[in-house]
Amino acid sequence: MLPLPARFHLHTYLPTYLPTYLMSVFLSLLQSPLLSLSHEDLIKRAASLATDGANTFLSQTTLAFAEALTRYNKAVYTLVSLQQRYTELAPRITGSEEDAVWQVIVGARVKIKEQQEACLQFEAKWLTAVKLSEMAAEAAYQAGADQASVTARTQLELCQGRVEELREQAVRAEGNLAQIQAEDIRRQRQAEPGRETPTPAAAPAPEEEIPEQYLRED
Repeated sequence: MLPLPARFHLHTYLPTYLPTYLMSVFLSLLQSPLLSLSHEDLIKRAASLATDGANTFLSQTTLAFAEALTRYNKAVYTLVSLQQRYTELAPRITGSEEDAVWQVIVGARVKIKEQQEACLQFEAKWLTAVKLSEMAAEAAYQAGADQASVTARTQLELCQGRVEELREQAVRAEGNLAQIQAEDIRRQRQAEPGRETPTPAAAPAPEEEIPEQYLRED
């Protein structure tokens, strides 16, 4: 391979350097011992290279998807905390204070929406990487590159396990959020004027009899 000069302008040097570089690579391949290998060996080597690329693609998409899920889970738990705090303070805060709290809650909901969209984008790329890794592992197995196939499948299982763990955390976070929101809706309905929701502990008491002495007119 030809080394790059210490100082050069890329836009002027590259057009003349690239053909020379590619020619040197071509000549080195002509002298490579790979040309003496059998077709089976070359296929194994190609399958191994394919699994290497698939593993890299899977690792990068898993990292991106995992970080997006982590940010989403954090955003959901932040909203859960805000909702709980609001429920505790609602009976004691003024109207202006309540408006300020709701502004924070609305901002947290917007953050969740943004992180959810990011998760969907990275999930699509990750699913593509999973399919590619499965195909590369199968191709390596069919080509006789057993070690490459095992490595690809192991990497795939690790990445799927990591994503599944974060997905379960997201389900739990969403469940907590749904529960606290349902409690808040129930509280607001009970607080509406002229509307009461009877409960076993607060059932309407039977009308008491008024003692006769209180009914007499003096």
